[in-house]
Amino acid sequence: MTKTHAWLAASIAVLLLSGCSVGPQYHTPTVQTPTAYKEPTAQNAYTPEPWQIAQPNDSTLAGKWWETFGDADLNALEEKINVSNQNVAASEAGFLAARALVKQARAQYYPTVGVSPSITDSRPSPAQFGGIKASGGSSSSGTTFSVGSFASYSLPFDASWQPDFWGRVRNTVNANALNAQASAADLENVRLTVEAEVAVDYFELRAQDALKQLFDQTVTQYRDSLDLTQIQFRAGIASDESVAQAETQLNTTLAADTDLGILRSQFENALATLVGQPASTFTIALRPLNATLPNVPFAVPAQLLERRPDIAEQERLVAAANARIGVARAAYYPNVTLSASAGLGNTSIVDWFLWPSRFWSVGPTLSETLFDGGLRRGVLQQQQALYDQSVANYRETVLNAFQQVEDNLAALRILATEIQQQDAAIASAQRNLQVANDRYRAGIDPYLNVITAQTTLLGSQQAAVSLRREQVTDTVQLIESLGGSWDAAQLPKPQQLGTGADPRAGLNP
Repeated sequence: MTKTHAWLAASIAVLLLSGCSVGPQYHTPTVQTPTAYKEPTAQNAYTPEPWQIAQPNDSTLAGKWWETFGDADLNALEEKINVSNQNVAASEAGFLAARALVKQARAQYYPTVGVSPSITDSRPSPAQFGGIKASGGSSSSGTTFSVGSFASYSLPFDASWQPDFWGRVRNTVNANALNAQASAADLENVRLTVEAEVAVDYFELRAQDALKQLFDQTVTQYRDSLDLTQIQFRAGIASDESVAQAETQLNTTLAADTDLGILRSQFENALATLVGQPASTFTIALRPLNATLPNVPFAVPAQLLERRPDIAEQERLVAAANARIGVARAAYYPNVTLSASAGLGNTSIVDWFLWPSRFWSVGPTLSETLFDGGLRRGVLQQQQALYDQSVANYRETVLNAFQQVEDNLAALRILATEIQQQDAAIASAQRNLQVANDRYRAGIDPYLNVITAQTTLLGSQQAAVSLRREQVTDTVQLIESLGGSWDAAQLPKPQQLGTGADPRAGLNP
């Protein structure tokens, strides 16, 4: 190959470097975003007072959101998630795998260079020389040949490069980087989900402790009532029927008190799994529910799109699907490959590395598919359909996000009123029990009235515990539905993916 040819190949390479991308330009899909939440907003989310939207500089929970509940035991459990939770560990590994794909795609920007040294000892067949003896004798024609073995020494260096003229590599790298960002958002979504699940299970356990305390106190009161009824029976004041009724009520309540241990054990074991510890070695001391309810700040609905990692994940997947359309379109255009080979070759090991043993070649190759039976069209249609699917998934995720926020806001508003009403019911039930006890001791009413009043009071107190449990768990779920302490600015930047020594660059523990 002449120097002119070499310069021509180099010029083609320079021209190809300035190639264009045939992929569609990406725009974030439009979604219907309300200007305000339907539920009224309040300075204190847990009273019926009108709510107020948080100021822009106070629209997220900074730092570790669970610390706003002021519970040291909960804080200790949450701190173990990043270290020991296996779902988080699996999602982190998935992010690192996605990040490695970016490195693989970026490698296509560069030429491939290889070397394949060889030493070959060969002996040609005598048949190659018309059946003439290899011993060096004369043929019938009088011509003498000498056929023997010989060695070949070669040290070739090969290089090939396919310039990214139509943006195939760029779109592939972009798609993989966007997928890695989606994987990072998925990791944060898993982390947030596990954090919320730990908080919910923890408060559920504390609610069981509160019920346990309530039932223990009630059992003590019922036992005192039974003792009093037995004394009155022995004195001839009460009937044996009243004693039997008191015994039945006590034993029934004892059974219910004992049954509380089942659900508490299940929540305790669930927490053990969430923090990555065997259930057999994990215990939490009894302590009734007494959580400090934080005032959860939230902003206008449009900002929800930036705060929820699942929304960010779906949006990045839409962008990746858009980039893959560009990869599919690039298949319609010809590929140019620049190849070069150079090295040393000789049949003598002594002369192997001498300058006259050198060889080289360089030149471009153009390839274009003329007929593929509709393969490329099918691939392009597939990628366009997958893009439309990802847009629909993104919009559905946004709609679900608004629904979850509204559900929790409505629940907290209604619970605030319901708790006040339930507390008033407890006060009335306590007064009713006092009257029933007085009338029974005075011999006016039967003991059944006391039992009825006691049962009503216990039911009201159980309902109050359940409402407060629901209130605190709905608060956790509101925080989760608002994205916790996360926002889209924490996503790793494309330049952080596929480069750097730290494989965990871009993670947000």
